[in-house]
This record gives sequence, C-alpha cells and structure tokens, in this order.
Amino acid sequence: MASAASLPFWSFISAGIVNFFVPSGGGQWAVQAPVILPAAEALGVDPARAAMAIAWGDAWTNMVQPFWALPILGIAGLRAKDIMGFCTLHLILSGIVISIGLTWL
Repeated sequence: MASAASLPFWSFISAGIVNFFVPSGGGQWAVQAPVILPAAEALGVDPARAAMAIAWGDAWTNMVQPFWALPILGIAGLRAKDIMGFCTLHLILSGIVISIGLTWL
C-alpha cells in the first residue's frame, strides 16, 4: 500500500504502534527492520530515511508513556497525570510535524 513517497510516513506510524508492544528500541528494530528495509529497497527509498522513520516513530509514542519523566516528577512532587495533557499535546503536534517532514521534505 506504500509508495516511495509514503513509505517513510507509514514506517513512522507503524513504529509508533509497535512501540506499545515492543518498548525497546533495539527489539523494535529487530521486529521492523526485516520488513521495512526490503520494502525500502524494492521502492527505491533511502534505507537511512526508512530507518530514521522507525526511530522517530519509536521516540514519538514515548510521549504517551512518559517513563523518561519519572525522575523529574519525583523531584517536582508531581504525578504522571499532571503532565499527561502536555504529553498528549506534544504527541499530536510533533506527529503532525514529523509526518509532514517525512512525506514532503
């Protein structure tokens, strides 16, 4: 269903979804690389662009599960629910920006 122009976008979206089930970046690469890299080669897409789309998709959905913020929350005396509005807004806005960049730049 992907074309040469849309493969990075779909790689990004699929990496975001896979991140919920395989939270390790290395594990996610082991799952997705055997699918995405041959597809990129077949469509004539730069493999580095496809690999970065996976990396960005992995990092993108980390906003929904903010384990990166746990030390800061502990120091500030906040709970995860206190920052979820910011995280959700950032997830949506950064998803739009990254999608545009992967599709048209």
